[in-house]
Amino acid sequence: MTKIISGYLLIADITGYTGYLSSSELDHAQDTLTDLLELLVDHTRPSLVISRLAGDAVISYGLGENFIQGQTFVEMIEDTYVAFHRAVDLMVMNNTCNCRACANVGSLDLKFFVHYGSFGIQRIDTHDELVGSDVIVLHRLLKNSVVEATGFRAYTLYTDAAVRQLGIDEIRDKMTPHTETYEHLGKIKIWVQDMLPAWEAKKEAVRIEIPVEKLFLQVETTIDMTPEMVWDYLVHPEFRKILIGSDRQEIIDRQGGRVEVGSTYLCYHGDKLHLQVVLEWQPFSRMVTDDRVWFMGAWILIMVEYILTPEGSRTRLTQRMGNIRGHWISLFLIRALGPVIGPGMNKQFQLDIESFRDHIEADRQANRPDLPLAQISITGEKIAAAAAAGLPPQDGKSAS
Repeated sequence: MTKIISGYLLIADITGYTGYLSSSELDHAQDTLTDLLELLVDHTRPSLVISRLAGDAVISYGLGENFIQGQTFVEMIEDTYVAFHRAVDLMVMNNTCNCRACANVGSLDLKFFVHYGSFGIQRIDTHDELVGSDVIVLHRLLKNSVVEATGFRAYTLYTDAAVRQLGIDEIRDKMTPHTETYEHLGKIKIWVQDMLPAWEAKKEAVRIEIPVEKLFLQVETTIDMTPEMVWDYLVHPEFRKILIGSDRQEIIDRQGGRVEVGSTYLCYHGDKLHLQVVLEWQPFSRMVTDDRVWFMGAWILIMVEYILTPEGSRTRLTQRMGNIRGHWISLFLIRALGPVIGPGMNKQFQLDIESFRDHIEADRQANRPDLPLAQISITGEKIAAAAAAGLPPQDGKSAS
């Protein structure tokens, strides 16, 4: 008997696939789609598990209990879209082939469908088949009037159930409300996010780095999680306070319900309130804050970089501090006492980052266990086969 569970359902679907195939040489079209499907597979990370590939789409799911934060999930989808858009742009720029497939790559885009509900998981051959009425709802939503109603060519469609469960009501307010009606299902309320602004924002993002000559100290550790999971903990006040060594933390100045550039972490250290203003927000890779801290009887500003570097299934977290500003007396004392206090501070920050690592690894083990069914093995052959399955028949024979 199939066990019914509650969780998230996600379909990443390549837009323009059918039209692209109808006007393309099939050999090169299959190579292109295989590469893009491989990209979608690579960007399907915990807490999501791939169910199966379906020609031009990747279908995945995640358990509702102890899922990642709503904003992190939204940013995972945006990050996938940005990577897809960048890959298509590179294919167009580097094209030296005159065939129709290579010439039409720029017509491809991406859309996502997110729903929350109940479903069963049946192991069939080498994939997990998702079954249940909520699975049907999601697949019915693939056929919709979103483009006609909104003009969005690339979008993420969230059902109202998914928005409520993710707790992204404020982020939802920036989305476009829409309703679809289906036979036997009735009206379904959805929220649509245009993905093009996510791409534009990524292109315009400013990179801030601490020059080597202004670096005060640097510590790092390797964490047994993917960058997405480490990021989810890193930006969460309850866990971030361990890394910072504060009593507690709060976030103010969210932008449209999000923590991003301009937001501030309030860090309580006894009777002192330190501020960390976000200067750069690059989910899953980089975060830079400008910290106002109390040092030897005066307030100083110090820039802090957090860098996440993937190492296989693990992540190296690097914390760099420097570019210190403040009253000239404070800066004079820091320079004069640096050789004396530097080693002790470096040791303490190293202990803090290792404590953060140990704490979040323990929390994930206890509260965010891997899904009960193992991730299916997505080999290059399976990705190529999925792309080939979507090709039109050749010489009267099925492409599969």
